[in-house]
Amino acid sequence: MLDIRLIREQPEQVAARLATRQVDIDLQPILALDAQVRQREKQRSQLQAESNEIGKQVGQLMRQGADPETVAKLRERGQEIKHILATLEQEERELRHQLQEWLLQLPNLPAPDVPVGSNETANVECYRWGDEYKPKTDVLPHWEIAEKLGILETERATKIAQSRFVTLWGAGAELERALIQWMLAQHIARGYVEVLPPFLVNSQALTGTGQLPKFAQESFACRDDDLWLIPTAEVPVTNLYRDEILSAEQLPIYHCSWTPCFRREAGSYGRDTRGLIRLHQFNKVELVKIVRPETSPQEHEQLVRDAAVLLEALKLPYRVVELCTGDLGFGAQKCFDLEVWLPSQNMYREISSCSNFGDFQARRASIRYREPGKKGTEFVHTLNGSALAVGRTMAAILEHYQRPDGRIQVPEVLQPFLGRDVL
Repeated sequence: MLDIRLIREQPEQVAARLATRQVDIDLQPILALDAQVRQREKQRSQLQAESNEIGKQVGQLMRQGADPETVAKLRERGQEIKHILATLEQEERELRHQLQEWLLQLPNLPAPDVPVGSNETANVECYRWGDEYKPKTDVLPHWEIAEKLGILETERATKIAQSRFVTLWGAGAELERALIQWMLAQHIARGYVEVLPPFLVNSQALTGTGQLPKFAQESFACRDDDLWLIPTAEVPVTNLYRDEILSAEQLPIYHCSWTPCFRREAGSYGRDTRGLIRLHQFNKVELVKIVRPETSPQEHEQLVRDAAVLLEALKLPYRVVELCTGDLGFGAQKCFDLEVWLPSQNMYREISSCSNFGDFQARRASIRYREPGKKGTEFVHTLNGSALAVGRTMAAILEHYQRPDGRIQVPEVLQPFLGRDVL
């Protein structure tokens, strides 16, 4: 959530930066509501001061044996103020709620150094790695080789659920599990603390990380219970610290978490209808960081690296792309995508998205920290990234590690976790 003081003091600059996201937002209703809130707040403060003064005067007059009529008039004024305050407080609550609803609809401001562009065509490639590992001959698409091996099936999954679900069998399920275990082991060795959170969260959690209220249609809801299936581990893991004031000594906080993820993928129908690229349910290992504001740029760079080293260990070619303003996610102020090479499609496809949210999520979820010896608090910065999307990693392995005999060579780093070298 954006700081209302920033909008109040620099409305033109805020509007200009939001416009680079291809978002046309009129800030005037927000500024008008903010002015009304502050007006009610000022009136309330003045009346409370008057009420306190009347209370003192009544006490003094009574001790001095003053005229009862004078005391009665003061008390009458006090009762009048009490009724006015009750009305003002109710109006202020309603106005603050309206202002909050408006602020929750605003996306984050892009960082000043984010490339400006209207869509993904303006994204900037930072670097590529692993061209020497690209297959030199044509390969079968991952779903085709997986079906031939009998490790992936969609028909029965559709029968018990609907389209865009898959069932993994035998070595397919083992490979998925091995990838999860290996990814977690790598991140734990790099200093991340593993968390296994609930896979259902309440509306307040989704609001805290920015999925609600704007993107309700993209998540699966259990409306009778005010619970939602999580779209990513970012939601429960970040919200573990919601409404908390951390000590500076606790920062930075690094977490890794495996969870299934559930997404409607609204608007994506017609793309990637086969295989493991775009599903309603998929496994992912997520990295979440909660850090001091001054360290978040460096933490962001390291987050990208922590995802990239996995692709390098698997010898999967990839590239890193910085997203332009028009392609940034709702809550991100800066984002780098890692895209793995899929030879069957002859193109790079996203396998990790590493975002720095600044204090955007922290404001929504009220996650703050306090420096030793200081009374005030500051908002933390939050970051997260996939490391990695497991199904897409499996798809890349199935395509890069095909052998002429139709079997799959298991990447060397996975062999101890899978207990075999060939599928």
